[in-house]
Amino acid sequence: MAEILVLVEHVDGEVKKVTLELLTLARSLGSPSAVWAGPGYSAEAKARLGEYGAERVYVADSAEIVDHVVAPKAELLAQLVSSATPAAVLVAATAEGKEIAGRLAIKTDSGVITDAVGLGDGFVAEQSIFGGGVNVKSRVSKGTPIVAVRPNSTAPEASAGAAAEEQVAVSLSDAAKATKVVERVKQEKGARPELTEAAIVVSGGRGVGSAENFSIIEKLADSLGAAVGASRAATDAGWYPHQFQVGQTGKTVSPQLYIAAGISGAIQHRAGMQTAKTIIAINKDPEAPIFELADFGVVGDLNQIVPQLTEEVGKRK
Repeated sequence: MAEILVLVEHVDGEVKKVTLELLTLARSLGSPSAVWAGPGYSAEAKARLGEYGAERVYVADSAEIVDHVVAPKAELLAQLVSSATPAAVLVAATAEGKEIAGRLAIKTDSGVITDAVGLGDGFVAEQSIFGGGVNVKSRVSKGTPIVAVRPNSTAPEASAGAAAEEQVAVSLSDAAKATKVVERVKQEKGARPELTEAAIVVSGGRGVGSAENFSIIEKLADSLGAAVGASRAATDAGWYPHQFQVGQTGKTVSPQLYIAAGISGAIQHRAGMQTAKTIIAINKDPEAPIFELADFGVVGDLNQIVPQLTEEVGKRK
C-alpha cells in the first residue's frame, strides 16, 4: 500500500487526539507513517502511534526544530517527501498546520488543500467554502497531495501498526532559522477540552443576555464534558473572551455534537460550526436562521431550557 505521511501533533511528549484521527483516516487510504518533529519522543509515544496504525515512525527529535517558527517542520517534511515519495501528506488544520502545509506545497511544487472535513479514494477532499455557503469536493492535480484536515472530522479507531522507528536528521537552511523562538509561556490548561478539538461544544450567543448568564452555558458544558464557545455578538459585547469565539473570524470547530444556545445563526457563525456532525439549536425565535441548519431545534427561553437540560444530564450520570 502507498505510504502516507502524518505530521504528529504533540505537547510535552503526549500525542494529541487529532493525530490519532489523521492516522485513522490515512489507514483507509494507504499505509500511515507518523512524522515526529522535535523533542519528547518516547516509548509511550511510539506505542500510542502504533496503536492507531502507524506502520513507520520517522523521528526527528532535534530541539533545533522547535527553536524556530514553523519553517523547520516544513523542511523536514519536504526532505521526507523527496526520500520516501509518499502518496500524500496529512496535517492537522490548525493555524500552525495550515502554515506548514502551505510552505511544504511551495517546497515540493505540489498542490495543497486546507480545512478538509473528509478524504476519500484518490485523495478527493470534502470542503466547506465561501464562508460555509458551498460544499465542494477537491483534488490536488500537481505533485504530492498535501491536505490539512479539520480536527474531529474522523473518529479515531485503534488498529495496531508495526511503528517501525527510523531516525531522521534534518539540515535546516539559514532561511528556516531566520526566526527564533525566544520565550515560551505555558497556558494553564483548564478542566474543559480545547475548543477546536472537543467532541462536544456548547456555545452561547446574544440570547444569553449577559456575562453573568454565561454560567448556565458553562454548567451545561461541564455536565457533558464539553468545550464552551461563543458567537461574535457575545464576545464583542464582552460577555465571553474572544479566544472562544466560533465563526468566520474566530475558530472553526467540527465536533460530534454542537449545541447553539441563543445564537441566531448568521452566516459568520455558521461558517465556523456547520460541519458539526449533529447540531442542536435553542432559540426563542422560531424564524432564527440557525434552525435551517439544526438537526434538532427547541423553540423557547434558553434561561429555562438550558438549566433543565443540565439537570437531566446530571440525572443520567
